[in-house]
Amino acid sequence: MKEQQKCPFCNIPKEAVLIQNKFCFAIFDKYPVSKGHILIIPFRHFDNYFDATFEEKLAFIDLIDKAKEFLDKEFKPDGYNIGVNIGKEAGQTIFHVHIHLIPRYAGDMENPAGGVRGVIPEKRIYRL
Repeated sequence: MKEQQKCPFCNIPKEAVLIQNKFCFAIFDKYPVSKGHILIIPFRHFDNYFDATFEEKLAFIDLIDKAKEFLDKEFKPDGYNIGVNIGKEAGQTIFHVHIHLIPRYAGDMENPAGGVRGVIPEKRIYRL
């Protein structure tokens, strides 16, 4: 219970919620990587995506799709990255699982090749 009292995602004001379904909700990221960066967050407090129930995983997918529709209308991005940080070594800093939906825009970085592989910068660019 103490974790939930300190958890920033367990204490989101209702007016910050963009969209929601039975199991999760979407908000703008407080520290966005790009314009429109959204977080998909379950109502239930747990830290690891792999601990989500099947129903919660379906709800994540539903809300990712709805958030994409919202972003397409509001910001018209040219692409997307979807990511989940699981564990401290993977970069997780808030231990209430959340999925990043990051809109991408032409020219937002010089060479976007490799996409999410950029979590380890020297592994981002590779040859086919």
